[in-house]
Amino acid sequence: MATVAPPQDPGTNPRVKAVFDDIRATRGSDFINNVWRYLAFDAGLLETTWAEVKAVMATPSALEPKVKEMLYAAVSIANACDYCTHSHLAAARAKGMTGVEQADFFRVVASAGKTNHLLNALRVPVDDAFLIDKE
Repeated sequence: MATVAPPQDPGTNPRVKAVFDDIRATRGSDFINNVWRYLAFDAGLLETTWAEVKAVMATPSALEPKVKEMLYAAVSIANACDYCTHSHLAAARAKGMTGVEQADFFRVVASAGKTNHLLNALRVPVDDAFLIDKE
C-alpha cells in the first residue's frame, strides 16, 4: 500500500509537467510510470530524483544500457524493492536481455547473496591483494 497519494492532475504543476515532458522525451514514450506519478506529490523530490536517475541511466557511459538495467535490478533484488526489480528487469529485456541471460543473471545474484551472507557471518579479512591502496 502506498504511503502517499499521487496528485490527481500532476500536469497542472509546471515543475511536474516539465519533468514529465523530459521523461517522455528522454524515453521516447508517452508512458509515465507510477514511480514518477507518485514522486510528483513533491515537485522538488521528483526533479532531483529524475535528474539523478537520468544522469546515470539515460546518459551514455562506459556501461551498455542493458548492463546498467541488470545492475539496477540486482541492487533492487538485494534491497527487496519489488517495484524496481520488475521495472528494471523489464527495461533490461527491452534492451535485449535474453531469457538465457536472465537465468544467468539470477544465478549470479543468488550466488552473490549466499556468499555475501556467509562472509558477513564469518567476517573474513579482505586479502591485501584486493585492496587498492596497499601502503
